[in-house]
Amino acid sequence: MRTVLVTGPGGAGRTTVAAATALAAARRGHRTLLLTADPVPGFPRTTTPTPVTDNLRYARVDSGAHFRAELLALQDQASGVLDLLGGKRLDAEEITELPGGAQLALLHTLRRAAAGELTEDGQDLLVVELPPLTDALALLALPEQLRRYLRRLLPPERQAARALRPMLAQLAGVPMPAQWLYETAARRDAELAAVQTLIEDRATTVRLVAEPGPAAEDALRTARTGLALHGLRVDTLVANRVLPGHCGDPWLATLAAQQRKCLSRWHEEWPPATALCEVPHIGRDPRGVDDLTLLDTAADGDTSGPPGARERTSAGGGLAGTGLDPGRTPGRADAPWWIEHPPAPDDAPRDGRITTGTRPDEPEGTLVWNLPLPGAVKEDVHLVRRGDELFLTVGPFRRIMPLESGLRRCTVVGAALTEGVLRVRFAPDPALWPRTH
Repeated sequence: MRTVLVTGPGGAGRTTVAAATALAAARRGHRTLLLTADPVPGFPRTTTPTPVTDNLRYARVDSGAHFRAELLALQDQASGVLDLLGGKRLDAEEITELPGGAQLALLHTLRRAAAGELTEDGQDLLVVELPPLTDALALLALPEQLRRYLRRLLPPERQAARALRPMLAQLAGVPMPAQWLYETAARRDAELAAVQTLIEDRATTVRLVAEPGPAAEDALRTARTGLALHGLRVDTLVANRVLPGHCGDPWLATLAAQQRKCLSRWHEEWPPATALCEVPHIGRDPRGVDDLTLLDTAADGDTSGPPGARERTSAGGGLAGTGLDPGRTPGRADAPWWIEHPPAPDDAPRDGRITTGTRPDEPEGTLVWNLPLPGAVKEDVHLVRRGDELFLTVGPFRRIMPLESGLRRCTVVGAALTEGVLRVRFAPDPALWPRTH
C-alpha cells in the first residue's frame, strides 16, 4: 500500500490538494482511501469510509468522538482508584475535546488504516491530510518519541515483579494499579509501533502544498531540514493556486511574476527526485468532484503550460503521478545504516549510510555516518552522545536516535556538516570492540 501524507503552510490548500490527489489516483484505477481533518466541500459528511466515486472512499477524522471514547475508557480502567478517591465520573455529554486531541485521533486512525480496519477489501493508496507544516512534523515524530517515553517510564521488564503487588498493596493500604497500567502501556506501545511502521515504510512519502511566495519559501526551506532529520522523503512539491502567466490586470500580473520567480527558485533548490507540480488557480474555491478534477490538469498528459500543470518528472500523471504505480516504492532506503567500502572524497553518500573513513589522521577502522540535512547551517546543529543514543538538534527540530549495536562499541571522534550532509565519525573502542587473533 502506498501512503501519501499531505501537508504545507496553513491556508495553502492542503485539504483541496489531498482530495484532488485521491480523486486523480482513483480515476486511474487505484483503490484509494482519503482521510481529512476538515470536511471536503461536495463530499459526504461522514466519519466512516464512504464511496465518493469509483475506487474512491472518503472519511473525516472525528477527533471529538475519539477523545470522548478514550477518556471514558480510561475512567473505566481506573474505576478502582477513582472510587477510592471519591471521584465523580464524567458523562460523555460533558466531555469537551482538549488541545492535542486531534493529533492523537489522527494517529489512531492511521493505525486502523495500516491494519486494514477501515476498509474490508483494502486499498492501493492511502491519502491523508496532515495538520499545517510545523504541527505535521511534530506529529510524524510523535510515535517514536512516545514509545521512548513509555520504555523509560514503564520498563517492560519490571512486570516480573507482579507477584509482589498484592503484598505491596497491603503494606501501602491502597490498590496497586500497576497491572492495568502496564497492560495499557503495552497496548499503546503496540499501537504506536504500528503507526511508526507506517510512517517509516518505504512506500510512504510526504506531499508538500504551498502557494508560491516569500512566506512559503521560508517555511519550506525549514521543513526540508526537519523532514530529512526524520528520514522522510518528499515525493512532490505542489505549487497551488498558480496564476496565469499572461494577465491583463497589472495587479494580477505583478502577483503572477512574483510566483514565477519563486517557482524558478524551487526548481533550482529542490532535488530532481522531488517532482514539482503546478496547480492553476481556477478562479474560485474548488467545490465538489468537478472542480477537483480541474486541478488534476495533467491527467491527459498535457504538461506544456496553461491550462495544464507543468510537472518536473518523467512519471507524468499530474497529482496522481510521482510513484503511485504499484511497482514503485519511492520512500525511504532499505536501511538507513550500513557499512561499505570508502567512497572517493568528492563522492560522499547522501542517503544516511555508514561508510568506512578515509582520512589519514583518523584511527584505523573509523566509521562515518552520513545524514542528509538540506538547508541546515552549522550554528544550528548540536550533537550529543548519551549512552547508546545520539541527541541531534537542528534548529527547531530534535531527534533522539538509538545507535546500532556496532556503533555502540565505538566512540565519537568528530562530526562535520558539509554541503548539507552531517558526517559523524566513530572509532572502535578497543575495550569494547571484538578482537581477532
